[in-house]
Amino acid sequence: MDIKTRLNRCHPLVGFVYENARLEGDTVRVELRSRKGGRPTCSRCSCKGTIYDSARKARSFEFIPIWGFTILLLYRMRRVDCRRCGVTMEKVPWADGKNQMCNAYRLFLATWAKRLPWVQVGRAFRTNWGVVHRAVKWVVAYGIAHRNLNEITSFCVDELFIGKKNQFITVVYQIDRGRRRLLWVARKRTQKSLSAFFDLLGESRSLGVQFVATYMWRPYLQVIEERAKSALNVLDRFHVAKKLGQALDEVRAKEARELTAKGFEPVLKHTRWCFLKREENLTKNQKLKLDDVLQYDLRLPFGSHQNS
Repeated sequence: MDIKTRLNRCHPLVGFVYENARLEGDTVRVELRSRKGGRPTCSRCSCKGTIYDSARKARSFEFIPIWGFTILLLYRMRRVDCRRCGVTMEKVPWADGKNQMCNAYRLFLATWAKRLPWVQVGRAFRTNWGVVHRAVKWVVAYGIAHRNLNEITSFCVDELFIGKKNQFITVVYQIDRGRRRLLWVARKRTQKSLSAFFDLLGESRSLGVQFVATYMWRPYLQVIEERAKSALNVLDRFHVAKKLGQALDEVRAKEARELTAKGFEPVLKHTRWCFLKREENLTKNQKLKLDDVLQYDLRLPFGSHQNS
């Protein structure tokens, strides 16, 4: 199967034909031409027009590498005589504006950039970090422009530490059944960061939210209470268990100090993990210590437990 057949099957172009393909070193150059009788499309209004003229020199567009070879698509751009916009450059389906990379290649790099560091992606596919960065930026911009915020009934609010001192970002994910996606990213973890998301969502859509999952960060809780009044705020189990463990340990330490002050045996000392760990995870010594605590009788005087 030759390169033209593969391109026709994997990357068909309506109104255009793959022609000659030639190998020059480690680069494969594939010529493109418009179909006979095909009318060019205006790049401004996307309307069909008549051919004004064609460029003398072919313009090259970088395509996804195949078998380690760089693929370049060559095409002589035409100018369009549009009734609405006048004479403009034609719109081609494989690239946008003056970009020298095919849209398929930019999407390909952005997909790999989710799995590998951008520098490694550039090295693997014979390009550089800047090209990968622009590809990711283009894909993100496309996603934002075509984002649909309707029918969002559940979302999750979380923070991410970005590796600098006290530097966090706020992220919002949609968690509806059958639809999981990133909705919002903002700097810091303040009320302003989350309020900007609700401004984007709008009042009517905010009131239609049924469930919000978040953790016990007070600025987030205040914004959710004000902007998503009809939503059930579900706190994450980790932080609930953490707060419960902290409260339990504070009570244990306080009781241990009071027992010592009143002259009782300090049975609660060194029992922190006896209360915080699951019963099945306790060691043998911890189980024995816990049994001693549960059987301790405060009515007996100091030292009588050991004598008995």
